[in-house]
Amino acid sequence: MNPAPTAEAAAQLQEGINLVLSRWTALRMAVENEWGGRSSAQKSQQFSRDIFHRLTQSKELYIDEVNNMLEEFMLSLNTEIEDGSIGEIAEKMMVMREECLQGNYDSITTLKKTNVTSLSYCRQPGINDDNDSSDDDGGDDDDDDDMAGEN
Repeated sequence: MNPAPTAEAAAQLQEGINLVLSRWTALRMAVENEWGGRSSAQKSQQFSRDIFHRLTQSKELYIDEVNNMLEEFMLSLNTEIEDGSIGEIAEKMMVMREECLQGNYDSITTLKKTNVTSLSYCRQPGINDDNDSSDDDGGDDDDDDDMAGEN
């Protein structure tokens, strides 16, 4: 395998990495809430450059190494990930790397086309709008009636 991608492949891979990281809910929450301190956004940008460098400069790279990089980075933001997303992100990055080395940018093109923003359901812990809305709109009347009948 050729460890040095072409200029086009490198640009595509960098964009793919940025897209994947920017859509990772756990990372977004950690950065937006500054769980890693005031420099959380800068740490995230630096990590994107670091992972790009590792993906483009390593002759042999294993998914476990990418997993470890992601896990260590999230821990540096005081964020422990237990939802399996680290493995998913690592796998996406490895697939993009292999594809870019082959001149195939399909997965990155697909990412660009699915311009999905997950911010709408990223909320700070402790803010619970559901309790207020269920009382106001009566949408959960069945559960409320059952509980009222028991009293």
